[in-house]
Amino acid sequence: MNDTKKDQTRGRPRRFNPDKAVATAQNLFHARGYDAVSVADLTRAIGIKPPSFYAAFGNKIGLYARVLDRYAENGAIALTDLLRDDRRVADCLTDLLEEAAHQYGANPDAPGCLVLEGRRCDDAEARAAACAFYHGAEDRIRAFVARRHPQAADRVTDFVVTVMAGLSSSAREGHDAERLRTTARMAGKVLSEDLVS
Repeated sequence: MNDTKKDQTRGRPRRFNPDKAVATAQNLFHARGYDAVSVADLTRAIGIKPPSFYAAFGNKIGLYARVLDRYAENGAIALTDLLRDDRRVADCLTDLLEEAAHQYGANPDAPGCLVLEGRRCDDAEARAAACAFYHGAEDRIRAFVARRHPQAADRVTDFVVTVMAGLSSSAREGHDAERLRTTARMAGKVLSEDLVS
């Protein structure tokens, strides 16, 4: 083999784009849930062989961790934009719930929240990975409420995250975005009555 051929084979680029692979995996995990997606499903959807899959991601949970990172950056609700100190706490939380309703019901092929649904995985490692993201968001909501309503922070946060989990579950059961928004608005009325400032 001459040096030119060696250089061409040695420096050959991967046959797949890892970023696109993570996006494809995200769609699968979101639509079907972590437990229902096999490595064979992933390699078939991405268009690679198992050795290439394991070389790129380590294993299924390694890819799932990448998916969760991508979701946090591009798909999750933008808490920073919604939880603002220049507005009433109840109004911000109502907007948060309405945005959750919109996002969870927007795509009937991949309904609900990837993280909230991931907390129900049978796989302990995947469940722990999803829970880490969940607890991070929960802590941000609690801190936001506590700045103006310290005595109410725990119970209000519990209420908000429980409603969000219910919205996600209902989306998985087929409720569309408008139906979910109706529930979110009802929850917002409760928050407005409870948090008067």
